[in-house]
Amino acid sequence: MSQRLVIAAIQANPTVGAIARNESLARERMAEARAAGADIALFSELFINGYPPEDLALKPAFWAAGKAAVERLAAETTADFAALVGVIWPSDVPGVRPRNALAFLAEGKVQGVAFKCDLPNYGVFDEKRVFEPGTAPSVFTWKGVKIGVPICEDIWSPVVCAGLKAAGAEILLVPNGSPFRRMADAERMQVATARVAETGLPLVYVNEVGGQDELVFDGGSFALSAQGEVVMRLPMFEEALAVTTWEKGATGWACAEAPMADWVSGPEEVYRAMVLGLRDYVNKSGFPGVLLGLSGGVDSALVAVVAADALGPERVRCFMLPSRYTSRDSLEDAADCAGRLGVRLDEIAIAPAVDAFSGMLTPLYEGKAPDLTEENIQARIRGLSLMALSNKLGSMLLTTGNKSEMAVGYATLYGDMCGGYNVLKDVYKTEVYAVCEWRNAHNPYGLAADPIPRRIITKAPSAELRPDQKDQDSLPEYAELDAILFGLVEEEATLDEIVARGHAAETVERVQRLLYNSEYKRRQAAPGVKIGPRAFGRDRRYPIVNGFRDAVSKG
Repeated sequence: MSQRLVIAAIQANPTVGAIARNESLARERMAEARAAGADIALFSELFINGYPPEDLALKPAFWAAGKAAVERLAAETTADFAALVGVIWPSDVPGVRPRNALAFLAEGKVQGVAFKCDLPNYGVFDEKRVFEPGTAPSVFTWKGVKIGVPICEDIWSPVVCAGLKAAGAEILLVPNGSPFRRMADAERMQVATARVAETGLPLVYVNEVGGQDELVFDGGSFALSAQGEVVMRLPMFEEALAVTTWEKGATGWACAEAPMADWVSGPEEVYRAMVLGLRDYVNKSGFPGVLLGLSGGVDSALVAVVAADALGPERVRCFMLPSRYTSRDSLEDAADCAGRLGVRLDEIAIAPAVDAFSGMLTPLYEGKAPDLTEENIQARIRGLSLMALSNKLGSMLLTTGNKSEMAVGYATLYGDMCGGYNVLKDVYKTEVYAVCEWRNAHNPYGLAADPIPRRIITKAPSAELRPDQKDQDSLPEYAELDAILFGLVEEEATLDEIVARGHAAETVERVQRLLYNSEYKRRQAAPGVKIGPRAFGRDRRYPIVNGFRDAVSKG
């Protein structure tokens, strides 16, 4: 039996469905791990197929391609080097769904396959819909060491790890596909620490990194000693390959050497999640770049900065589309922001189009006074113009609405909601300001220091669709609005609970009404980066036709 085991933690960025690319990436990382002296390499969950595969997991051709890729990779292992690689594994029984699996590759072949037992079916996960659960945990023996391999959700309750301990496991190697959300790193650490305390076994946790549609995987892989001490941390939001050395003593396996990276938190982790999510969405989808409307407001300014940091200024193009209500300050602020970033800014006046629509439609308005209709026409002219530019130039249009606006419907369908992706979709307005302040004080990607003009941050937000318009003419102050929305959306709190926090009953009821009445808009909104625990879309699925309304208790 070996008294020393060198484990390579592979924190890499696969692409869902791109099996040939993922196979090639796995081959490269295996070669690097072997050259670094590793005995075994651990990849993240479903690395070959990409995670989450959603309904791709229902396609037999997809299973077959993944299995064939793993078999080719297995042929490149030796008597001295093995790998644990995540893959969808088809059942031998007709009509039985495939399994979320981890293949053990060694000595030139697939030596065994472990199946995920505990399938998550909450939040963004719906694995019970597409996978058959494993019936028992698996222990693999390599170089005389018994290795337990719980897969992601398998460590979120005691049962699987207890079974691995009973089966003789000496160390736990855990592949994961755990998406970013606020406090995810703390939750993962708490769960892993509990399993270590229960089993007395050291644990190596490897998470994937990268963007996939609305999800961002932040990496943040780590290892715990048998005493629960953190002995390895890999960086967040970037790829890494860490070689960790473990030695067996009288009391079991201990980590003798491993890297210890710093982890980010607060506005920085939100910003890095947005950058990584946008970068991978654009690059993995094959877009040459992005464009957006730069209004001189704080939301579009932050989106422009994120885009420039993610893709480089040469792949970002901005457009100012002023109307008669656009202020001189907004024109100057947009130009200033674009100049600081080094992105191209073009101006397209929309007044001729507004006049054309007025001429077309006014005779049919039957003498009705101007109202929200005319404001929405301006927003829709901008959306139409930007979509035309997206079609002609080939770049993807970014939409710039934040979560506060999306929650209460303070956005125009087919207007400012036009676009292919929204990096602010799960970021409340108050968070937008906090992230702007952080980015102005830091330059994490070496592109532009202090990129957002101070006046953009300090001036009162306005859609500028009518004279002297301010957001707070129609909405509560954002600090109060966001506090109420956090209670309604993130916490599912009752109206009485929110009122007890110091908010007026009529305000809370109004915000609830706006939230529910805007569900039809959110169903038609662009995807965007998940930041919190209850992002609109896959996290929070409310019916559009919904007759339920909570009420504040009377008396």
